[in-house]
Amino acid sequence: MGAVFFYHLTENPLEATLPMLIGKARAAGWRILVRGREDALLKRLDDVLWQGADDQFLPHGMAGGPHDADQPVLLGDGHSDGFACVMSVGGAEVSAAEVSTLERTCILFDGHDDAALQVARGQWKMLTDAGCAAQYWAQADGRWTKKAEK
Repeated sequence: MGAVFFYHLTENPLEATLPMLIGKARAAGWRILVRGREDALLKRLDDVLWQGADDQFLPHGMAGGPHDADQPVLLGDGHSDGFACVMSVGGAEVSAAEVSTLERTCILFDGHDDAALQVARGQWKMLTDAGCAAQYWAQADGRWTKKAEK
């Protein structure tokens, strides 16, 4: 059974944190689905990934193209089949059954948005009540610190 890691974004925005986590997941050899509910957010993240430094380029694509199955990183709202890692953004749902089939699930949420906090708390409760291993990570003084584990 995989684990779900919650990332409480308070110092760095999603646009800075997501590429860092994708880089780590790619270094582990994982294929990644960045799952979001809103096309506008996914398109913004697509732009961010294209604008990264040349030496840190993260090959990726938007779901719905002819080469989805070949993309090491795919941004969309689809199923996790064929991926080792799902990174949920913008409150996108993740199920306990899905977590159990993945190497890692990451849930990134804006710590300055009350609605996002409530969604993340609900996801934590639902997933841990279902028996998923979970870790809660928060930013402090520019560093990520594990604050809870279940």
